[in-house]
Amino acid sequence: MSSEANNAGAVVSYPVRSSNCLIKLNNVYPITLKFEEIVYKVKLGENGSSCCGGEWGTKEKTILNGITGMVCPGEILAMLGPSGSGKTTLLTALGGRLNGKLSGKISYNNQPFTGGIKRRIGFVAQDDILYPHLTVTETLMFTALLRLPKTLNHDEKLEHVERVIAELGLNRCENSMIGGPLFRGISGGEKKRVSIGQEMLINPSLLLLDEPTSGLDSTTAQRIITTVKRLASGGRTVVTTIHQPSSRLYHMFDKVVLLSDGSPIYYGPSSSALDYFSSIGFSTSITINPADLLLDLANGIAPDSKSTTEYGENIEKEQKSVKEALISAYEKNISTTLKAELFNVDCNYTNKDASSRGFDSKSEQWCTSWWHQFKVLFQRGLRERRFESFNRLRIFQVISVAVLGGLLWWNTPSSHIQDRIALLFFFSVFWGFYPLYNAVFTFPQERRMLIKERASGMYHLSSYFLARTFGDLPLELALPTAFVFIIYWMGGLKPDPMTFILSLLVVLYNVLVSQSLGLAIGAILMDIKQATTLASVTTLVFLIAGGYYVQQIPAFIVWLKYLSYSYYCYKLLLGVQYSEDDTYECSKGVLCRVGDFPAVKSMGLDNLWMDVCVMALMLVGYRLIAYLALHRVQLR
Repeated sequence: MSSEANNAGAVVSYPVRSSNCLIKLNNVYPITLKFEEIVYKVKLGENGSSCCGGEWGTKEKTILNGITGMVCPGEILAMLGPSGSGKTTLLTALGGRLNGKLSGKISYNNQPFTGGIKRRIGFVAQDDILYPHLTVTETLMFTALLRLPKTLNHDEKLEHVERVIAELGLNRCENSMIGGPLFRGISGGEKKRVSIGQEMLINPSLLLLDEPTSGLDSTTAQRIITTVKRLASGGRTVVTTIHQPSSRLYHMFDKVVLLSDGSPIYYGPSSSALDYFSSIGFSTSITINPADLLLDLANGIAPDSKSTTEYGENIEKEQKSVKEALISAYEKNISTTLKAELFNVDCNYTNKDASSRGFDSKSEQWCTSWWHQFKVLFQRGLRERRFESFNRLRIFQVISVAVLGGLLWWNTPSSHIQDRIALLFFFSVFWGFYPLYNAVFTFPQERRMLIKERASGMYHLSSYFLARTFGDLPLELALPTAFVFIIYWMGGLKPDPMTFILSLLVVLYNVLVSQSLGLAIGAILMDIKQATTLASVTTLVFLIAGGYYVQQIPAFIVWLKYLSYSYYCYKLLLGVQYSEDDTYECSKGVLCRVGDFPAVKSMGLDNLWMDVCVMALMLVGYRLIAYLALHRVQLR
């Protein structure tokens, strides 16, 4: 490794005591990235489209067509091309995150992609996927706690976070919230630097960036690429896609791959691109940003052509002809030489350098324990969702319903048993449906974050799932507790402390089961509109079959009520509040058995422990279904 690269990399080199973890923070492990004849195809039916005259899903479209290249440590490779040319697909493939029919060879120091290499790759997506209610420091700190080795203590990880913040120029906004659609946070350029900072915490050997300057002004884009250039000079291999770079940005790249409809039409030094195209007959008579010329050529527009302003069948033919000429010239002038170069050229950062420091790409060892991941994810979940769960609107919604319900059922006399039973059914319905509708949003909203973090190898899925489950308990159970406290005593239900406590426990139990079903529906569908539609149908069925509205359900459909947790909650609340031998004043001076009241008789007050066990099976079963459904989420 050159002395210049070592000095440049010293900014982000961190001391480590001893670690068997894959990530070594004291130096950058150099990775030489090679990709040969990469071809990727998708079925046309997969994305909801089909070829005219063809059968659904039987034809294939080539997204990448024979792309070859190599990037050495300390270099930046820029992928250029118009929208839809395959830049992001190629970048995703290089990061080991592409599912589907991929052929060709991708190697990292002449080794295939493994779990060990995966944890040395930093991948910055085009969209900044960040938690809106966390500050910049909190975002980076939680990432550090999850991705840095367990041999580092909390203070050392905090020191790494502070260094990355300083390196990326985020000191001014380190205590500001990230922000989201509903409230203002940090700027777009600062969000992009936070995303880069998350990857820089692990001191990656290979850094992949997808459109890092998208949506940014020229000055901010310049700062981002300057930062990336500085990181590359420390011995990292950097690959980035970029759509429309300015001339200043273009000249900061070492190599360029130019794609046109998935096919390469140029690979080589950025400084030689204009000379190459000039040598094959595509020169321009005016001074132009090289990136503009390259993108025109990728679109089939020759220099000084009128086709930039004219349209029609002849223009389409001309553009197709230009593309075919460029692909043919690439095969003739670049492709053969490039393939030979991959076998003969070795970078300055040799493979021995990596292996001498313990480069074990086959290791799958996690950097942190399962319990540590659970604790960090639990803390992060509480920190992020404290605003969501206890926002004023939600508190007002629950308290206002409780107060209004308490006024409607104000001190209901014991003789009005029908009204009391209606109040108990209201308990089971409201806290059977309200948590469900909140829970169906959980995993669809976090899908992108889950994909991003699991693709980076940050944690086990089980630690995330259980942390999410237990993290919701204090937040989800506080409001129903306040609700029952208000409406129970206002409604004049049985004024016995034990009865109140049991009624509260039944309601909370119902909340957990309802939430479990909501999590399962959301995890299976992973689409908010579809999930809410299914939840609406399910709750409607459970409402009707809950044992209150229809007491004598026909035998052929009576099984529906046994699927409704509202039915079991309603029955348990009746069993807590009454026994069959209790009496009530059914008419003036006449006492009747509660067990003979039609609504109670149809439900029955026996086998309550069986109902508790059935709800327990629902609680565990729904959450198990949700967990298994999350395994199906593709990491891309």
